[in-house]
Amino acid sequence: MNGVTAEMTILQDMGHTAHTHMQTVFDRQSAAFRAAPYPDSDLRRTQLIKLKKQIIRYQDVIANAINADFSSRSVDESKLLDLLGSVLEAEHAISHLRRWMRPSKRSTELLFLSNRLRVQYQPKGVVGIIVPWNFPVYLALGPLVAALAAGNRVMIKLSELTPATNAVVRRMLAEIFTEDEVAVFGEEITNPAEFTALPFNHIVFTGSPAIGRVVMRAASENLTPVTLELGGKSPALVSRHYPLADAAMRIVHGKATNSGQICVAPDYALVPQENIEQFAQECKTHFDEMYGNSIRNNSNYTSIINDRHLKRIQEILADAEQQGAKVIACGEYNPEQDARRIPVHIVLNCTANMRIMKEELFGPVLPVVAYNTMQDAIQYINAGERPLALYCFTHDTQERDLILQQTHSGGVTVNDWGWHVVNHDAPFGGIGNSGMGTYHGEEGFRELSHAKTVFMRHRFFPTQLFYPPYGTWIQKLAIRFFLKKADPNLK
Repeated sequence: MNGVTAEMTILQDMGHTAHTHMQTVFDRQSAAFRAAPYPDSDLRRTQLIKLKKQIIRYQDVIANAINADFSSRSVDESKLLDLLGSVLEAEHAISHLRRWMRPSKRSTELLFLSNRLRVQYQPKGVVGIIVPWNFPVYLALGPLVAALAAGNRVMIKLSELTPATNAVVRRMLAEIFTEDEVAVFGEEITNPAEFTALPFNHIVFTGSPAIGRVVMRAASENLTPVTLELGGKSPALVSRHYPLADAAMRIVHGKATNSGQICVAPDYALVPQENIEQFAQECKTHFDEMYGNSIRNNSNYTSIINDRHLKRIQEILADAEQQGAKVIACGEYNPEQDARRIPVHIVLNCTANMRIMKEELFGPVLPVVAYNTMQDAIQYINAGERPLALYCFTHDTQERDLILQQTHSGGVTVNDWGWHVVNHDAPFGGIGNSGMGTYHGEEGFRELSHAKTVFMRHRFFPTQLFYPPYGTWIQKLAIRFFLKKADPNLK
């Protein structure tokens, strides 16, 4: 047996062992849920409080691990984006859980007056969470909070691109949860399809639309409901009624944060025709104010996750330039010396046949599209797939309402980018190609609960009056009262 063959055999054995362990954990969690199918509010709150405290304890270790996986990612940025959001989500759930768990009283139809009707929110069972590499903690712990609040058992599949973070998350959660409650898997699962093939009671997936379709197909084999948070080309629409410099500052910040590797990052900007060149210059100016002209040694700037993703971004830029686009780097960039640290690039004169306008960019590249009228801009947005986020910059309330009414997107931030995502009393999710279902806050609790309708007949309510044989006076009276008369002219 040569060295290559031996290595492949070892990897296959490891994969087989990991898959067996994963199946065992699923079976144990399923059995544990059947034994205790409705955890009370005290237990759920205790779990969430322990999770919150553990995130705070581990914040430095987690931030350093993320930095190691990216080769360069600001510790402060990780704390603000991955950890603060997770803590806030846990706090929100802890504060509101008892109210969420209360059965919801509903009104019966007039026909069944005196009976009682309610909706009871029941845990679904075992929830699978599939996590991408770009926010490996927040996109694991956010759904975890919702799943625990709803009373579920949870299995988490982390990305193979974040091994250092995976090890910390596994250790952190293992200290406060048994594997029967919360289990973590990472790069040892070499075939992610094995995870999605498990008959979960719900799957939460964050990733690309292409992989989302694969997950949904796999889930359909078990009739497993899914929550898909996908992405797409989120536009930033700048009105003539908004200060151009302020819009440029906020949009370029959205593109520079995590090097644009964010599902809700502004993918492209729509700018009035006459302001295109000025907008590009303002972006360049504000990037320099935040990060300096050279980011080579700037610890506040994040690297592209790996060489494959960097190559893709470089190819997209080259394709645009070859087809006549104007590419403006917001800072110095030497591919030979700067490795995967690439500044934001503004791209003008883009056309529909360029890759830059066809693909979700997921990197520090900002195409700028010119428009003449607001209606033109709205039509441009509506011609593409429905995005995960939309950003409109305007102080004109009529213009703002027009944009909100005539476009579809998962969520919207007005006069900034991304902040709707980290406010946890509101749902977060996509629409169409950008996803389905929502989580965060009460909507997350509802998403991962089964809403069970319960009708309680009053002891003396005579439902047998509606039994056969039909044609009794009370049945005729009910039909006459509620259905009125049919159209005698219809044949």
